[in-house]
Amino acid sequence: MDTHSDSNQSLDIKQILKILPHRYPFLLVDRVLEIDLEKGFVLAQKNVSINEAFFQGHFPETPIMPGVLILEALAQAGGILVHLKSPGDKIAILLSVNNAKFRQPVKPGDILYLRGTGLHFSQKGGRIKAEALVNDKVAVEAEIGFVFVDKNQI
Repeated sequence: MDTHSDSNQSLDIKQILKILPHRYPFLLVDRVLEIDLEKGFVLAQKNVSINEAFFQGHFPETPIMPGVLILEALAQAGGILVHLKSPGDKIAILLSVNNAKFRQPVKPGDILYLRGTGLHFSQKGGRIKAEALVNDKVAVEAEIGFVFVDKNQI
């Protein structure tokens, strides 16, 4: 599949694994529901399961997903968008997180929707406005910046 040709598409886990270098337990995107390269938009999904390793130690009596992992999930979804908007075959690496706000907890059984809208794209990287939603309510929001690096530089 030529991911640079269609403006509006979805990606399954096999396609995600070709783009992101992350693997279990740090791959936090299960599916890309919609990606529109012309509009600079991505909507991805993370199914939050009680079987996640972090729930064993993060408030085990009242398990909630760590906020930094929600930010990581947003960065991975945004990294897919920025990568597909890039002119070459480079990896988008997290550069910055600004104005992060944690609005509500994310719990086991939640479906976390990861929405990213492009603010700036260039040959050096990009920046997105990101929101993680559960039941149409914003759980986390932030501006996330990325820089491109060659795969062999990691």
